[in-house]
Amino acid sequence: MGNLETTYLGLKLKNPLVAASSGLTGSIEKLKELENAGIAAVVLKSIFEEQILGEVSHMISSRADNADYPEAEDYIKYYLRDNSLRKHIELIETAKKELTIPVIASINCVSANEWTSIAKEFEKAGADALELNIFYVPNDRNERPGMVEQLYLDVLQQVKNEVNLPVAVKFGLYHSNIVGMADKLKGGGAKGVVMFNRFYEPDINIETLELTASEIFSNPSDIRRTLRWTGLVSSSVTGLEIAASTGIHDSAAVVKFLLAGAQVAQLCSTIYLNGVKVIPEILNGISEFMKKWNFKRIEDFRGRLSYKNIPDPMLYERSQFMKYYSNRE
Repeated sequence: MGNLETTYLGLKLKNPLVAASSGLTGSIEKLKELENAGIAAVVLKSIFEEQILGEVSHMISSRADNADYPEAEDYIKYYLRDNSLRKHIELIETAKKELTIPVIASINCVSANEWTSIAKEFEKAGADALELNIFYVPNDRNERPGMVEQLYLDVLQQVKNEVNLPVAVKFGLYHSNIVGMADKLKGGGAKGVVMFNRFYEPDINIETLELTASEIFSNPSDIRRTLRWTGLVSSSVTGLEIAASTGIHDSAAVVKFLLAGAQVAQLCSTIYLNGVKVIPEILNGISEFMKKWNFKRIEDFRGRLSYKNIPDPMLYERSQFMKYYSNRE
């Protein structure tokens, strides 16, 4: 078997498979199961600023007399915050004691405010790195795109002011210049980026005339959303490490992202759908690929098919199916 070791956020990993932040990484029992199956690092389930703020609003509105006591909102807010924070700190501390693989804490932020100070608590608890999961939905037609991007940079800067941990930013596909955004995040102190976030997306049930959630899990074809940008960013923003995410269901997908220049692949949907047994299956598939091409280690082929390393870089830039459709009627 070839050497599958790699690095991510300055951490030495035994292979390029990382468990993404989800319910799969929310308890020590599940974390141990992932480690025993061969996962190389875990991103713990996020603490959600948006969820806590929503709970605060619900608790305030559920009692009419709360409106008569402005200090009640602050009390409820900090009670919920501290309760959630304590549970996450306990999970980090337990994971660091009982696991031998790196433990990456995660914060889901929608604003640059006091929630970013949570990062310091996670550092004290022993987290090896931090992942910032940032998403903001602009619904004001007068809001300029630059203001949205600045929010991401503000959150990153506030967190970097709090901690010395390596930080990765998990961001979405909806930016006007993804390469430029990645470059700005690196300039702001990010050690890596996770591309891309898989957000809740609405759907409409026409039988009940209700707004519902779309499919929760990714499917293998979703790698197309990330593969192009992995190849471009890995070539254009040097020194920024990439964790590929979304649509990674088998070893072929992992190999493709490594060839495009990613350091690691984050797994989530495939573990939910197939169980932890898919982890050794993916590792065996990577090893078979390396054996076929006589690669001894991942660095022998990482980035081999990135934007800068292929004969025709325009293949990454092409946006239309000109060649495909020109011969079809």
